[in-house]
Amino acid sequence: MTPLAEIDLVLASTSRYRRELLERLTSHFRQESPQVDEAALPDEAPAHLAVRLAAAKARAVAVRHPNALVIGSDQVADCGGIVLGKPGNIANARRQLRESSGASVVFHTALCLIDARDATGREFAAIDTTRVVFRRLDDTEIERYLEQEQPFDCAGSFKSEGLGIGLFERIETVDPTALVGLPLIALCRLLREASVTAI
Repeated sequence: MTPLAEIDLVLASTSRYRRELLERLTSHFRQESPQVDEAALPDEAPAHLAVRLAAAKARAVAVRHPNALVIGSDQVADCGGIVLGKPGNIANARRQLRESSGASVVFHTALCLIDARDATGREFAAIDTTRVVFRRLDDTEIERYLEQEQPFDCAGSFKSEGLGIGLFERIETVDPTALVGLPLIALCRLLREASVTAI
């Protein structure tokens, strides 16, 4: 096993949340924007969309970085078949939280690790499914939350690592980091499959 600190590691993402999570494993990596179209295909299932985009992001960056390990990740939130993307503004965030109130939202967080250290360019993939059960929220609570945390760059319009935890009845998951955007348990497993160890 090769220690992670000795690898040329690239995170195919500009997300500060993914950067902060990966920093829990190592500080030796670079971030690069994959510049991938994230639009869903017609009738594409949310889990398939997450898997496809994670791979597309990793591949887009891997071609520019031979001899590197490249991590791509994508998260898609599914509320009763409706994809909840990043709201971008308070009106969209308000609508998303109203739709999620009292409901279960499933977060599909996909990973793709590309080993470009040799000509094979092996790919390793995983997907985490986390279910978030929202408690019933009234409009006053939604407004207070959005004013305080402004989660407009987060799928589902909340930050579970912050005040957003107060919106839930429960979280059903095998990996609490997945909900933030980068499932570290799955990533460590994929690294081991690529003969790299984080420890």
